[in-house]
Amino acid sequence: MSDSAIGIFDSGLGGLTAVKELVKVLPNENIVYFGDTARVPYGNRSKKTIIKYAEQDASFLLSKGVKMIIAACGTVSSVATGLRDTLPVPFTGVVDPTADAAVRATRNGKIGVIGTSATVNSQSYKKAILSKNESIKVYQQDCPLFVSLVENGFISEEDQIVQLVVERYLEKLKNQNIDTLILGCTHFPIISRAIQNYLGSSVTLIDSGKETALYAAEILKQKNLLNNDKAPGECIYYVSDTVDDFRRTAQIFLGKNDIEDVYHITL
Repeated sequence: MSDSAIGIFDSGLGGLTAVKELVKVLPNENIVYFGDTARVPYGNRSKKTIIKYAEQDASFLLSKGVKMIIAACGTVSSVATGLRDTLPVPFTGVVDPTADAAVRATRNGKIGVIGTSATVNSQSYKKAILSKNESIKVYQQDCPLFVSLVENGFISEEDQIVQLVVERYLEKLKNQNIDTLILGCTHFPIISRAIQNYLGSSVTLIDSGKETALYAAEILKQKNLLNNDKAPGECIYYVSDTVDDFRRTAQIFLGKNDIEDVYHITL
């Protein structure tokens, strides 16, 4: 199975930040990405619906013969926690790797968490952090408009709309004197410069996509599943809504224009 692809899914496009990081860490690996763009967002759905969607997404990736599945979605990772036990291949979400990195990074024991409403309401990051160090103070804030900003191209740190929304959501966290902030949705790294500018350079931002990519690489190494082929890996993308819209918006996440292998599927 070592030459099989790594499967990554998200409710939409945010998981592409994890794809970008995974390509950096493991450039020889093949990747199959599924974005459930027809049913995005998951963040305001019921727990039952999120679990059902996550199971369907994983099932599609398994049909492609993947050797590992990554739920590059803070909402799924926080709500569909039992998914791991149902899969025949290694699995990771974004919560545990990201919480680990935040605990290692904090100096004053004050960590902020931002994510979708479902992620924040699940308390998943807070529970994961406290399980590693119960003395840490965790402050949370849901930021649902960040997803809309990113997917509509409002990403510049100089954009006044971006600045206003960042300030509105993060003012309370800033006042708590946090020194570490978890970007608990894979959309959020796209506006990380605006977030960093507002919070200041003393606050360490933890990118859930990056930390999950590093963790997945370690799991594959431990299980002897790394691809030994020295050629650059290929990425194939599947979406449940229009291909053209995906290509246009995916350029923001991947930082490139030549996105060719995109296919529409219906679950």
